[in-house]
Amino acid sequence: MASALAAKMGLNSLRRKQAKNFNVRITTMDADMEFSCEVKWKGKDLFDLVCRALGLRETWFFGFQYDVKDTVAWIKMDKKVLDHDVCKEEPITLNFLAKFYPENAEEELVQDITQHLFFLQVKNKILEEEIYCPPEASVLLASYAVQAKYGDYDPNVHKLGFLAQEELLPKRVINLYQMTAEMWEERITSCYAEHRGRTREDAEMEYLKIAQDLEMYGINYFPIRNKKGTDLLLGVDALGLHIYDPNNKLTPKCSFPWNEIRNISYSDREFAIKPLDKKTDVFKFNSSKLRVNKLILQLCMGNHDLFMRRRRVDSLEVQQMKAQAREERARKRVERQRLEREKHLREVAERARDDLERRLIQLQDEAHMANDALLRSEETADLLAEKAQIAEEEAKLLSQKASEAEAEMQRIKVTAIRSEEERRMMEQKMLEAEMMALKMADESERRAMEADQLKQDLQEARDSERRAKHKLLEITSKSTYSPSAVPGDAMPPDLSFSRENLSFDFKDTDMKRLSMEIEKEKVEYMEKSKHLQEQLNELKTEIESLKLKERETPLDILHNENTEKGTSKHSNFKKVSPITPHRHTHIHRITFYTIVINP
Repeated sequence: MASALAAKMGLNSLRRKQAKNFNVRITTMDADMEFSCEVKWKGKDLFDLVCRALGLRETWFFGFQYDVKDTVAWIKMDKKVLDHDVCKEEPITLNFLAKFYPENAEEELVQDITQHLFFLQVKNKILEEEIYCPPEASVLLASYAVQAKYGDYDPNVHKLGFLAQEELLPKRVINLYQMTAEMWEERITSCYAEHRGRTREDAEMEYLKIAQDLEMYGINYFPIRNKKGTDLLLGVDALGLHIYDPNNKLTPKCSFPWNEIRNISYSDREFAIKPLDKKTDVFKFNSSKLRVNKLILQLCMGNHDLFMRRRRVDSLEVQQMKAQAREERARKRVERQRLEREKHLREVAERARDDLERRLIQLQDEAHMANDALLRSEETADLLAEKAQIAEEEAKLLSQKASEAEAEMQRIKVTAIRSEEERRMMEQKMLEAEMMALKMADESERRAMEADQLKQDLQEARDSERRAKHKLLEITSKSTYSPSAVPGDAMPPDLSFSRENLSFDFKDTDMKRLSMEIEKEKVEYMEKSKHLQEQLNELKTEIESLKLKERETPLDILHNENTEKGTSKHSNFKKVSPITPHRHTHIHRITFYTIVINP
């Protein structure tokens, strides 16, 4: 058995010697990448390759994290990649993550890619509840995340349900309230609509500015014991070391700012933090795992180095990066203003076009109505002409019958003299003939009058037809109206699409104006902070009545107690151990050393 194992190990060693390259999969918060690496490569060789691929220059925040047993570890830059305890099955998977966090994201994060990676990592930690976030802050952060992804709110596009598939709130927050998904989306969208005009970079930075004030932001927690054997938690972050009760990760029992620590050492799993003040006792603690001890020491050294770096004058590289970032942001701002102007002009033109189209449709409808009226007038005129002709023919026929009756009457008079009886009969017939003649004459007169009336109606119909034709001619002449024929006063005075009007020169005056705007933004910082707090309080008030008290977690209860006391992350830290100002203060370097490490 032993010989077989030795043979297998020897075979694996031989294969590794024969292989010159190995494949690595790098997982970032944004995407996955694969690289072919040489066996001799150290961690720094692979790290530089990944940073070049990402276009990342602020490399000091990041590192490669990998899982090992029941904890995590980071690739050492001066050690070969394959010499670490990583899984050797190809492709070897490493996570490209932020190892250290800035004290102030807005001041320290220069590149957009750096800011974006931090945004994704912090957002993920909040959703996974590795960072505690109160409900009202969760809603506000979700609205900035939506602004970063979807851009400006448009009620015609972003209708109810467009966030149904998005993961925006921690499950703890959703379970804490009697609110449906639609109710949460309504509140997030209400905040989202107020962020109009912010770019993706602006929205992500606002997200980080709010998140960095959360109590658990940027802190790595490790279970430890003090020299009395009491279980505690050690928190390591950008400001210093914090000691917590295991049941309270929000409020530290005591803190050690970096500028108040003389040195940190550990021996045989025991750490010792020696403060600058010689009257203060040395704080000693231990962790049960050697691997965790090494990780604690790495994080302490890295965070302290960055703490020192922030308090020195920026290096030439950082100054160049900040200058380039300022120029790029100024250029983007000018470009955004130009695009907004073009968008405004386009909207004005589209509104003018829509007005012209509506006017054209109105004129076409009027023309159709006039044409229909003309057709009805023509039909009426034809009908009246036909009736007049019929009446005239009837009048002629009645006149003819009247003439015949008159002739018959004369003939009867001539023959009436033959006999008295015949005379009386003839007189009677004559009388009847006269009555008939009178009746026929009256009817003939009435028909003649009706024919005259019909002729008059026909004349009026023809006049109406002429007027309808005249109106149709007027409307037809108006329908030839087109946008190109619009008089000058129909278009907005500033509506011009020439390249001369849309061109924009980025001059020194623009830079001065942008500088003045930046100074103005600094002056308004306090007002924005006040507005942010008011916004959070308003959100909290809106949803407080729907809270289910029995579902509150211990962290919710602790956060509420801190809020009632008026304490926060920074006030707690200052109360326990005041931190020195950010710059222009006396600083010193901590000595990190190891006395003994037992394998």
